Amino acid sequence: MRVAVADDQAIVRMGLRALIDREPGLEFAGEAVDGAAALRLLRDVRPDVLLLDIRMDGMDGIDALRAIAADPALAATRVIMVTTFEVDQYVFAALQAGASGFVLKDSAPEELARAIRVVASGEALLSPSVTRKVIGLFGRHEGTPVEGLDTLTPREREMVAWVATGRSNGEIAAELSISPDTVRTHVSRAMVKLHARDRAQLVVFAVRSGLTIP
Repeated sequence: MRVAVADDQAIVRMGLRALIDREPGLEFAGEAVDGAAALRLLRDVRPDVLLLDIRMDGMDGIDALRAIAADPALAATRVIMVTTFEVDQYVFAALQAGASGFVLKDSAPEELARAIRVVASGEALLSPSVTRKVIGLFGRHEGTPVEGLDTLTPREREMVAWVATGRSNGEIAAELSISPDTVRTHVSRAMVKLHARDRAQLVVFAVRSGLTIP
């Protein structure tokens, strides 16, 4: 898996590169000092994952993320936002813009490596604590229409609500006494109908539409 880094602090870029270089199965694909440089880097090297700082001088991470999401040529690159705080005012904006997850800058190396692998596999990296705080902070968005929501079956709507709790397919399956494959099928169908890039986008749709577990 090829991983790029965008952060305006040289020491952070150096630390992330050292971690990526020593982790089996990961390859460092390049670095950028701001959002504009990150866009140029992505178009040149097309990494599997980009670790993108939220707050940077020049073009910040949110604006860069929006530009990435708007460029079909960059659709294959998954973006993990790197932040100092677990939840701040930028997190919901990042989710809406297409972030696949979040990691803290002081995360343990093994946690960051796991985050990269999880996101590269197409999953979302949203811990239950982050999800709960996002829903708590942005619950006022409830009731906002979500295109395609009316095409979901009752079971698919239920699965989207469960995804918004931050649980994995296996955890949802255990709660409902069904198989993980069944959960995966319903979640996948919901993603297709809602044109969701990944599970993180499903969390956004659940929050905006006010979906809750039955």
